[in-house]
Amino acid sequence: MRIGILGTGGIAARHAAAIKEVEGAELVAATSRGFDTAEAFSVRHGGTAYAGLDRMLGEAELDLVIVALPPGAHAGQVEQIAAAGVSVLVEKPISLDLGRARAMVAATDKVTAACGFMYRFGGAVERWTALEAAGETGRAGHFSGSFHCNALHAPWWRDRAMSGGQMVEQLIHIVDLQRSAMGMPNSVVARSANFRHAQTPGYSSEDMSAMIFGYDDGRIAVLHASNIAVPGRWMKGWQIVAECATGIFADWNTAEIVRTDGQVSSEKVAATTDPFVAQLADLRDAIAARRPPRVPLSDGLATLQLVLAARRAADEKREVSL
Repeated sequence: MRIGILGTGGIAARHAAAIKEVEGAELVAATSRGFDTAEAFSVRHGGTAYAGLDRMLGEAELDLVIVALPPGAHAGQVEQIAAAGVSVLVEKPISLDLGRARAMVAATDKVTAACGFMYRFGGAVERWTALEAAGETGRAGHFSGSFHCNALHAPWWRDRAMSGGQMVEQLIHIVDLQRSAMGMPNSVVARSANFRHAQTPGYSSEDMSAMIFGYDDGRIAVLHASNIAVPGRWMKGWQIVAECATGIFADWNTAEIVRTDGQVSSEKVAATTDPFVAQLADLRDAIAARRPPRVPLSDGLATLQLVLAARRAADEKREVSL
């Protein structure tokens, strides 16, 4: 599987490392908004640097392009890749505009197209998913999750016009797990603020937020985030309370799953899965078998609807229907 990468920032480096671990996968090309940046990336990670997407698609004979652009930089590249008959993995959020996101999904119907929600490939997440599919957890009635950090990140991340803000760019991972466990909610209320960084040049993103998703059948999901917590520490976790089991997740590989129906029993999960590697291996197999990937691009659209609705609810200080 010959792979090219579009966008050469930090997340692209994670994908490049994963490619080296996947049998049958090879990084052969990279391009970025500047050729010098692409060339430096290729020196570090391999492959040939190209001056633009047109040349990379025309010359590199690719099977897959990993799109690792800032979400605000999407301007038809995914559609161009699909039109060339090349499969695609798009980092989340796939856009900041639902119209653009829908166009991406529609344009990729003839190729294998995935969204980069790699949390779903963690060992603890997969264990809960397997138990749920076997009917052992019952329906999930309550989900709570959080994402707390303290970093300035890249300049584009601090700019809400390019990243969408912390809810849209970071907390979206946890929101996707919530949607995967519970399905689409009916409404959302939210609050957000630029509490600590209002005087930081170029920082227009929120640095704290909370959202509550409501379901007409009474189920509830509560998610919150901040960027004023412990420097250098990425504090992410979530809990799923279902009819017959409760999952307490420290991360994608580490969890305690407690059976609550009948005699209470506890199962500890401590996996070592690299979700970037597992995600790419699934995509390799999906391309070879001509089957959908486990996390299709349409999931990127569905979860994007939730975080954009939450951002709107926070901006307008009202409940937003979904």
